[in-house]
Amino acid sequence: MKELFDLTGKVALITGSGRGIGFVLAKGLGQAGAKIVLNDIDEDRLKQAVALLKREGVDAYGRIFDVRKEKMIQEQVRLVENEIGTIDILVNNAGIQIRAPLEQFKEESWRQILDINLTGAFLTSKTVVQGMIKRKSGKIINICSIQSELARPTIAPYAASKGGLKMLTRGMATDWGKYNIQVNGIAPGYFKTEMTKKLYEDEKFNAWLCSRTPANRWGEPEELIGAAIFLASRASDYVNGHIIYVDGGLLGCV
Repeated sequence: MKELFDLTGKVALITGSGRGIGFVLAKGLGQAGAKIVLNDIDEDRLKQAVALLKREGVDAYGRIFDVRKEKMIQEQVRLVENEIGTIDILVNNAGIQIRAPLEQFKEESWRQILDINLTGAFLTSKTVVQGMIKRKSGKIINICSIQSELARPTIAPYAASKGGLKMLTRGMATDWGKYNIQVNGIAPGYFKTEMTKKLYEDEKFNAWLCSRTPANRWGEPEELIGAAIFLASRASDYVNGHIIYVDGGLLGCV
């Protein structure tokens, strides 16, 4: 049974993993046996993250690239596959959030959110999948969101990007399933991260969220690891085009 979830010998690339959920997922996949390739655009943050994982006994490497720049992605993926190994697992985690009333939202901010959260996943996957198609094997995990299904005030562009990522996940699964490539998503509910700090420090919002969520609390990033290991491992070989909502029951009730 343990072999179903064992990632020993696999290489996993996780975008936007210098901190936050991406880093936690990288650590979890590494502890399950995978070689981990962290990605960030901040060199110092990336070096610190790699060092932290290595101290935890994870075989970790770092690669700097911007998920909005296809040529840069292609160059770094080629280096990874030449120097570390073929990429068996891709986690599209890179993302940003900008809040503002929709009628006041700047075009520049709109494009930035869509380019990183949605187009970045497309460009990175398009590059990595070339090797997966040749080998007829691969796992792609897109980090969606509860906002793939639900909207809230001031985050309409983010919801649009994550809703698009949900459907991109299904499109990828449809196009690439014939190559024995499984593409699925993880959609976190409300988790305590740097991105949500202002929200969980807001007493009014915190009280509303806890009362609205059946689990009566925020999620901890480590609670996403199990879903990631499942979708990265042999255990999910016949699971394709699905989104796992890890949200404490939030989406399941009114």
